[in-house]
Amino acid sequence: MFKKSQIESLNEAFKEASPSEIIKKALELNKLAVVTTNFRPYEAAILHAVSKVEPTIPVVWCDTGYNTPQTYRHAEQVIKDLSLNIFLYVPKQTTAHRDVVMGIPGIDDPKHALFTEQVKLEPFRRAMEEHQPKVWFTNLRQGQTAFRNSIDIFSLSKDGVLKVSPFYHWSDEELDLYLEQHKLPNEFKYFDPTKALENRECGLHA
Repeated sequence: MFKKSQIESLNEAFKEASPSEIIKKALELNKLAVVTTNFRPYEAAILHAVSKVEPTIPVVWCDTGYNTPQTYRHAEQVIKDLSLNIFLYVPKQTTAHRDVVMGIPGIDDPKHALFTEQVKLEPFRRAMEEHQPKVWFTNLRQGQTAFRNSIDIFSLSKDGVLKVSPFYHWSDEELDLYLEQHKLPNEFKYFDPTKALENRECGLHA
């Protein structure tokens, strides 16, 4: 179990470190790790950085079933180009079935919580229970939401997993350059059915 004082020390020591240095340190602490992705914009950066340090790391993709055609094509390209060790998790109910009985409820609809549970939270819990990671790599960044502004490069999940965001302090412009340098694709036609606003959390991280 990681302690709060240890997390604070890590953030102080690695605030100027490169993503690869941060990733290597996290894996020194515990090699039982996963990286999660939804193939939203700039996800290729975290997938590239982590897989370069640990090529066989499990890559957990919780697909809501509502991604755009562009996102699915982007995902296939990144998975192939980086030879990712992908683990796909999908809701237990098909999108077609849910569209008939529920559709995509608005955030003020009482059904929205159930919708989010079905398409995102339950598949994610299933993934984490199956892999039992001690380290969780993610592409959270400062400035995305109020909650994400409150964490840092290293933080703890609700379940005590060490959450590591190697690009936490990076801007879009810096990530654009990283993608260009490493010849990585990007895709902006992305849709998250559990979020009405870009700065809203869905419950996965907060």
